[in-house]
Amino acid sequence: MIVLLRFALIGLLIYGVIVLAVYLCQRSIQYFPERDLGDPKLPEALQATVLKIKTEDGLENIAWFSPPADKTAKVFIHFHGNGGNISNRAAHAAFYQKLGYGFMLCEYRGYGGNPGKPTEQGLYHEARACVNYRLDNGYRLDQLVFYGESIGSGVAVQMALEFQPRRLVLEAPFSSAADVAKSAYGFLPVDMMMLDRFDSIDKFAGIKTSLLVIHGTNDRLVPYRLGKKLFDKAKHPKEFITVQGGGHNNLYDFNVGPKVVEWLERPHNQGTQK
Repeated sequence: MIVLLRFALIGLLIYGVIVLAVYLCQRSIQYFPERDLGDPKLPEALQATVLKIKTEDGLENIAWFSPPADKTAKVFIHFHGNGGNISNRAAHAAFYQKLGYGFMLCEYRGYGGNPGKPTEQGLYHEARACVNYRLDNGYRLDQLVFYGESIGSGVAVQMALEFQPRRLVLEAPFSSAADVAKSAYGFLPVDMMMLDRFDSIDKFAGIKTSLLVIHGTNDRLVPYRLGKKLFDKAKHPKEFITVQGGGHNNLYDFNVGPKVVEWLERPHNQGTQK
């Protein structure tokens, strides 16, 4: 009996150490910034301008902006995922640029040479600064398309709640970051531990924008069911594009771009923001 009790205590001690270590290191598990943009020149495929935008908490961060062919055309405000940096999304931006759309790649703190370390509230500061920059420099809210990818979906949802744009596109989104963590670390008390939760599902009651969700059935990082769970909570008008066989980072290999454009140009997504 005493031996069993010792084993139980040792097991609890080991478990406690694991919980403490994950708690202390959670942001290095959640964010994977690539700090170096490499060649300072912009990719040749993307005709863009490098901007420096100051956040409300005093950081100066970069963003890449490719203006639309027509000043009245739609402009994507893009919030990327937790890995890499904006240079990894240049091909997406170039695709829409060739079609005449504007595209703004917003970079986060700690990514792409920016100062600071990423946190949920920090990412919101960057995103808010990017949206306000566009609104303060000649573009209307009804032109803007908020586009969030993976953890950037949580950023896009928060911005949609604050600004109420006409259009919101979410690629490989989740109901909450805690739900994603539970799918990978179900043996840990995730709900009690997580600092940066990105509780998107709790925000949809206050969002009235048109929504497009894109998710791959073979997504191993953010399970397909979590994208569907978020979508089911949203109000209409909304549409869900299931990418059969699509993973987490390869959805544009499945001809997703033209589907986004087709959705974007439907009559119910036109007009002036109310």
